[in-house]
Amino acid sequence: MTFVSTWQQYDFPVIAQAIAGKTSADVQRALDRGRDGLDLDDLAALLSPAAAPRLEEMAQLSQRLTVERFGRTMQLYAPFYLSNLCKNICTYCGFSMQNRIPRKVLNDAEILADAAVLRRHGFEHVLLLTGESGRVGRPYLANALRLLRPLFASLSIEVQPLEQAEYAALAAEGLSAVMVYQETYDQEAYRRTHLRGPKADMAYRLDTPDRLGRAGVKKIGLGALYGLSDWRADAWFVGLHLRYLEKHYWRSRYSLSFPRLRPHEGGDTAGQPGVTPFDERELVQVICAFRLLSPEAELSLSTRERAAFRNHAFRLGITAMSAGSRTNPGGYASAPESLEQFAIDDRRGPAEVAAFLRGTGYEPVWKDWDPSFDLVKT
Repeated sequence: MTFVSTWQQYDFPVIAQAIAGKTSADVQRALDRGRDGLDLDDLAALLSPAAAPRLEEMAQLSQRLTVERFGRTMQLYAPFYLSNLCKNICTYCGFSMQNRIPRKVLNDAEILADAAVLRRHGFEHVLLLTGESGRVGRPYLANALRLLRPLFASLSIEVQPLEQAEYAALAAEGLSAVMVYQETYDQEAYRRTHLRGPKADMAYRLDTPDRLGRAGVKKIGLGALYGLSDWRADAWFVGLHLRYLEKHYWRSRYSLSFPRLRPHEGGDTAGQPGVTPFDERELVQVICAFRLLSPEAELSLSTRERAAFRNHAFRLGITAMSAGSRTNPGGYASAPESLEQFAIDDRRGPAEVAAFLRGTGYEPVWKDWDPSFDLVKT
């Protein structure tokens, strides 16, 4: 049994309708239970339109729970793009196969050149990203981990779904975490936006966190790409997925991210069939709802968002932020910006973001793990 069988018990439009029907009394009941552990019905209430007038109250409770669990700290990390080769055609992504852009796979020297820039900035946590291509499968990723393991305290990946044995092998190379975002849990929207390639297999992608849990990966990241379908229902299904994984793979930690549709190479998504608006206020509602659902989960906010927005929203439940991001292979050392996967909005450098955090009474955390804890040879 995997999460797919759980997901199949629910109908996406029915869940969307149920969330829309939540009342102010449902919201009040969820807020009253804030410290005692919320269930998925409470999450539905906090994601509903009825919760929008209570956003300030949700934000205050979310901030209090975050400070109690994590203190006034913020982990800083950098996305590290290794390749933009991709066999998929996805309507929302700049790396999509039909986009006529220069393609690149970093070699060892180029990987180390980008790594040197990130080390000079002070980063100890990096997230390695690729498109989906056989050229950047397990052997390539294992080599990248071996190159980077002596340089960084924590190495995570966001790549194509792999088999359980492949994840276990990468964990033995020092892999710390895997982020695998479902994009949308709406079967119709998934089919409409994933037109070709291995990513079109929705069930295989849904099963990926199960393979990660069985492989013993220390941290698993979940999320949806908000805007591809009804954002409230997608967020609820992320909560369903999180609860399932926490029950079955309790030895792993969990993180959640909240990416929104952004302009990309090949066009903007605005006006495409099925694309739904998802503004900053709604993003805050999702962040607070998840903090109230899961006080232990790590919540991440990327440079997709405006600097002014991040300067305020980070207090409401966020525990990790990217800084100084480039979304193109080799972007830190030499490559042109034209290869970016999607547009970023907060273009401040890492030192500027860290200085801002210190000015607000928060401690920027560059390192909260050491490779010696893994008992892995480096």
